[in-house]
Amino acid sequence: MVDVPEKWVDYWSFAPETGMGYHTVAVSLWDGRYFPQAVIVGGQIVEVRGHERIPFATAEITEIRLTHEKWDFRRV
Repeated sequence: MVDVPEKWVDYWSFAPETGMGYHTVAVSLWDGRYFPQAVIVGGQIVEVRGHERIPFATAEITEIRLTHEKWDFRRV
């Protein structure tokens, strides 16, 4: 799991949920990598589609965009 950067914590507290207790998002990193499907639960990125582990650290995140794209992720 990777913590959501502090500058977005308040936003996720009030953003409409994709489903009960979670948000689906797209994540951009400083090195240009882009992950179109990830899941935030409780202020943490808990799943990135296609990856067994989160393939980045909190410090690498430059943007998180709410997408509400639904997919059958596993809840941690």
